[in-house]
Amino acid sequence: MSNSILTAEEQAALLQPIDSYVSGIQAKVDELRADGTTKIVSLQSSIDAVKSDRILSRAERDEQVAGYQAEMAEAKQVEAANKGEVAKLIADATGYLKQHFDVEYLNPVKASCDAEREQAKADYQRRLAEIDAEHKKLIGSLSDSQEIKEEKYVHKNKQFDAKVSYQQELQRIKDREHEAFSYRYHLIDLLRMSRFTFAEKMAQRWEAYCYTFSLRDFLLNNGLYIAILLVFAMLCIITPVVKGSQLLTPQNILNILQQASPRMFLALGVAGLILQTGTDLSIGRMVGMSMVASTIIMHQGPNTGTFFGIAFDFSGMPVIGRIVLALAVCVFLCTAFSAIAGFFTARFKMHWFVSTMANMLVIFGIVTYATKGVSFGAIDPTIPNIVTPRINGFPTIILWAVAAIAIVWFIWNKTTFGKNMYAVGGNPEAASVSGINVFAVSIGAFLLAGILYGFGSWLECIRMVGSGSAAYGQGWEMDAIAACVVGGISFTGGIGKISGVTVGVLIFTALTYSLTILGIDTNLQFVFSGVIIITAVTLDCLKYVQKK
Repeated sequence: MSNSILTAEEQAALLQPIDSYVSGIQAKVDELRADGTTKIVSLQSSIDAVKSDRILSRAERDEQVAGYQAEMAEAKQVEAANKGEVAKLIADATGYLKQHFDVEYLNPVKASCDAEREQAKADYQRRLAEIDAEHKKLIGSLSDSQEIKEEKYVHKNKQFDAKVSYQQELQRIKDREHEAFSYRYHLIDLLRMSRFTFAEKMAQRWEAYCYTFSLRDFLLNNGLYIAILLVFAMLCIITPVVKGSQLLTPQNILNILQQASPRMFLALGVAGLILQTGTDLSIGRMVGMSMVASTIIMHQGPNTGTFFGIAFDFSGMPVIGRIVLALAVCVFLCTAFSAIAGFFTARFKMHWFVSTMANMLVIFGIVTYATKGVSFGAIDPTIPNIVTPRINGFPTIILWAVAAIAIVWFIWNKTTFGKNMYAVGGNPEAASVSGINVFAVSIGAFLLAGILYGFGSWLECIRMVGSGSAAYGQGWEMDAIAACVVGGISFTGGIGKISGVTVGVLIFTALTYSLTILGIDTNLQFVFSGVIIITAVTLDCLKYVQKK
């Protein structure tokens, strides 16, 4: 077995002819590029440096830039003249690598690493056997209980040290194999100046993934998704048996996406708060408040119910005007109440739980008192066809959710406000020292959440064709928060992606829809949600503890 293990000198000897051949071509390529590509890169750096040099006058900068550009024009002509020869040399080198690298170098190194792993495993097992033999011999010669206890402790430490040494040896072998694989792309990188084909990029990414793969980290990051997929697969198998129909039909998928669309707005809103270690318990009540307001404004004909004793009638307004007014009122109300909670949280360092719970109680109390608990009727039936029409059976309400995902992704990832949200969530003290206005960022997160709540509630009213009441939306805050947690938005702050929120909403909506089709009692569905939430938070806490 040891004969198949390459020494460092033997490995270098295998690589030498390949390295010599490609290095010879590299030297020719560098020579051809010296007055062309290489000079262009150098001149461009000089031009950038001159343009940013504030000591020089504008005339001096223009004069030097013009000189560099004249030289660059000549260098580009040289580059163009040598382009064909350079391409031919690169093709020769890459063709040689394709023909010789794996066969003459990489495969022997891999075989050597496999043999080293076997050798390391055998050495580890032999070392454990020696430790156990020594331990048994010592235990047999001891009579004092304290000495026996100490020997057992020493024995465990020796086993641990042997395991650590074995793991270090495996990592060394893994590094050796990875370096051998990467050397080919190092040569190609020099030849092509960091330009790789699609296949080469994918090969490097796969190798990097395999090299850094950790089963424990994989299960921490994806274990919940795997478990949910298994549950969903089980539901797909059970549904045809119990209900005589398939679960994963195109129509059911569209129904899931349609139901998820308004909830996506709510989850995106609260995700920004969770990103800053917060939450929002008033989401469900804001949905109820907005449903009432939307139904009153977009009601079909005069309202039969009253709000603070007043029977509103907006039926005289144009339909478009009522749609816009309902949206404006929803966004205004949700943003206003969200801003109030945000102010107390940011200004007085009040806990998010307290400020949003107070919001929840105030909203529910006002709306219930104003409506006397009465549910308002349906909205004008022409409105859904205007706002969320079906095109060839496709519910366009889904496009509203897609637009919201895109906009919030842009805010989180491409704006200063979004970057500040991550900074404040990760460490508010450090963010404040860095010059970030923590108060403004916190208020901004609440305002963004309020806007999204208003849009989502307005869409839900149109999806359900009205029937607004103060009780509508009860428990929706749990669904939104759970979707964020399942999607990887960490309560530890500063960690999370919009893609995770999207996946979380779809998972919860699909699971709820599937359980409903199976006829599972709504109360039992809460059990499923609770188990998923506690599992997701547990995994999130484990990841946080591991990083600490």
